[in-house]
This record gives sequence, C-alpha cells and structure tokens, in this order.
Amino acid sequence: MEATLVIDIGNTYTKIAVFRHNQMLHSWQYKPVDPTIINNILSDYAVNKAIISSVKKDREEWQSILAQKIPLIYFNAGMTSGITNHYLTPQTLGLDRLAAVIGAYYLYPDKSNMVIDGGTCITYDWVDAAGNYFGGSISPGLKMRYKALNNYTAGLPLINADENFNAKSGNDTTSAILSGVQNGIKYELEGFIESYKKNEEELNIVLSGGDSIFFDTLLKNSIFAPYIKIEPHLVLKGLNAAIQTNND
Repeated sequence: MEATLVIDIGNTYTKIAVFRHNQMLHSWQYKPVDPTIINNILSDYAVNKAIISSVKKDREEWQSILAQKIPLIYFNAGMTSGITNHYLTPQTLGLDRLAAVIGAYYLYPDKSNMVIDGGTCITYDWVDAAGNYFGGSISPGLKMRYKALNNYTAGLPLINADENFNAKSGNDTTSAILSGVQNGIKYELEGFIESYKKNEEELNIVLSGGDSIFFDTLLKNSIFAPYIKIEPHLVLKGLNAAIQTNND
C-alpha cells in the first residue's frame, strides 16, 4: 500500500515520518539529513508523495533529489486544512505552529485544544471546537533559558535540566538555577492553561515537541493533569493531515 513521507525541518533537528493514511508507520530524527537517509526510506516504504515544512529558507541537496523521485509539496500558510486562520499576518506565522494546531484539530475534533509545544521555544496556541485559530504566545524554551543564564552572566554555570528536581527553591547555585528555570516554566504553563480554561472548561491541553514528556512531569501533580494529552509527533501528524486534505 502507498505511503506518505512527512518531513519537519526545525531549528535543531529534522523529523521524518512515514504515514499510511492516518497511521504513523515509523518516525526518525536526524541532524543533519543526507540523501542516503532519504533513499533508504524510499526503498523501504512504498512512498508516493511527500510534504516538507521548514523553518529555514535555504533548501538542501537531498530535497532536490527527493523532488525528482516523487511528488513533493512544501507546506505553506494557505494549507489550513479546515482551520480558519485569523492570525493578522499569516505569512509570518511559524509553519510548525500552524501544523501543530491542524494536528490537534484533527486528532481531537469538536474539542477546544490548547497546544503547548516544547522545543527551541515554548509556543502556546489555541484552536476552538469550530476550528477557529486566533494566535498564541512564544517564550524561551527550556534549554534556551539555561543557556541564557550562562551566556549573559559572568558567574552562572551552564547546567542541564533535571526531571527529578521538585524543590520550591534552591540552597546552592545549581539548585537555585534549577528552581528558577523549571519552576518558572511550571508556573508559566499553569498560568497560561488557567487563563484559557476560564472560558473553556473542557479544554484539551495537548503537549507536543521534544520537551513534552518533561512538561508533563512538571504538571503531573497539578489540577490540570486530567486534561493533558501527550502528542510528541503532533506537527508531523498535522502535516500529514494537511497533505491528505490538500491533494491538489
């Protein structure tokens, strides 16, 4: 049976998946991608079309090679797939944000969905049950916050996130940084969720991106935990929905 190749080129990694209709058969993550990788995927699966979403303007050699082998389209702001996009500047909207909203809308139809994507940045986007999208918020991501403390100060070390840290405050420099960054994100998450739930009691909270599991850990004891859905591949699923409903 024929399959679809879905590719999301982000700031750090390129994520690739093969779908058969709405079923994800396999997914990979690379940094960087070379033509051999693409050729191997095409030889292992009966791929008959592909879609690419990219945050980068320059196209790499492997994309040209792929376009010579199968029909290839580039995801764009016009491929809303049933979403009504009210963003004032749709051409400047991050394609990963749009794809994530589409993915949430198709995975949880007739529901209001708040999409929280934890990657290089943390993005918050909301789509209502009727598919109306008005915009969202962007803030620094988990790793970016740790790097910023190290880069913009003379004495603070660069440390890594610790999912086992659960203290309210720190008693040395390392734990103080952990408290500031991780509790700061936790309170930010809870604040955004609470503000949206005031008007949408049955709001789905969809966590996606590389830090989705970590964010779920931060929220596991919160009152919002029952409403959380974890979809690490939400952008890929949104891109697949887009190509399936935009065959032209």
